[in-house]
Amino acid sequence: MPPPASGAPTPSGPGSPGATGSSPGSPEGLEPIRIQAAQADLDDLRDRLRRTRWPDEEPVGDWSQGVPLSYLRELCRYWAEEYDWRAVEARLNALPQFRTRIDGVGIHVMHARSRHPEAMPLIMTHGWPGSVLEFLDVIGPLTDPPDPRDAFHVICPSLPGYGFSDRPAHTGWTVHRIAEAWATLMDRLGYDTYGAQGHDWGTTISTLLAKKHPERLAGIHLVPPLAAPLAAPLHDDLTAAERTALADLEHAAQWESGYSGQMATRPQTLGYGLTDSPAGLCAWIVEKFHAWSDGMPFSRDRLLDNVTLYWLTGTAASSARLYWESIREVSSWFTTATTDRITVPTGGSIFPREVPRPSRRWAARRYADLRYWNELDKGGHFAAMEQPEVFVEEVRAFFRLVRL
Repeated sequence: MPPPASGAPTPSGPGSPGATGSSPGSPEGLEPIRIQAAQADLDDLRDRLRRTRWPDEEPVGDWSQGVPLSYLRELCRYWAEEYDWRAVEARLNALPQFRTRIDGVGIHVMHARSRHPEAMPLIMTHGWPGSVLEFLDVIGPLTDPPDPRDAFHVICPSLPGYGFSDRPAHTGWTVHRIAEAWATLMDRLGYDTYGAQGHDWGTTISTLLAKKHPERLAGIHLVPPLAAPLAAPLHDDLTAAERTALADLEHAAQWESGYSGQMATRPQTLGYGLTDSPAGLCAWIVEKFHAWSDGMPFSRDRLLDNVTLYWLTGTAASSARLYWESIREVSSWFTTATTDRITVPTGGSIFPREVPRPSRRWAARRYADLRYWNELDKGGHFAAMEQPEVFVEEVRAFFRLVRL
């Protein structure tokens, strides 16, 4: 395993400055950690931002060619002069943070146990270009709800190659392998039966958990489920919403998929620029928050929290490699009908700015026990971060149907 990149926040182990050390209450094989970036790495980040070599201004008056120069310059000025990463560390360290080694790779996980003993264990999986930071506003309401019957023990791991997890040094870390790693993680935490929730890569990984370990899963909540549309001869039977969803998929394939093609084919080449230039990394990530959200509701601080996590951990290239490993298989899930049938109870929440947006009947062909379906009137791809209250209610509503 390669060492952390220069600038990576170093999770403190026993004996390290700021370490919590091992504790009697820690599950076997999990080491409590604290997150703390070296001040020299934060200083280096600010210095690089101040020395950015900027391109010329875009010849269009919108975001159609990418992040506008004036927007990015001001965001990077704020990043260099006013942004406070230490506030993010404080929020992270207020929650129990752990590292554990699975299949040769160190995995970071936030594990927030509810005070309610009957709480349901729930593993929540992020995607790209997100991180566990997406869940910070929903962990409290999920672990300590007004009604104890809605309580969860929340487990939020960082994908391999993302955040504070290790960057795999060998190929083979596909979505299938990650799903098996999550099953091992839940074993180590002592959870025999649990729920899974996910979006982006998390949708795929949660689905694979249900496929590989159906006896362990009480239910899966997906934002959204990945399911192929009806076959071409049946297109005359499409609803208006289904036609719109297909048109949006076609538009995305033509105008919004360049990032995926690059990461799926040449993640290493991409990684040089994104690892060397914080402004370049910021543009690469922030463009997606703009394109995939409902009106770009995120503050500068929330956007930069996520970008800074990628910068300090040096995970631009390693996170992109998951596309090289798995995006071709996953893309087929919403273009070609699969013969796989998921029997675990499933819930789907469909936010209007999400792409893809399968219809319920499309999803029902793959998810045999589709217990919950809701099409929301606002929100986008980063639902837990964009609409935390709505997201929490969606999770509660589904899992009320499958509580043990």
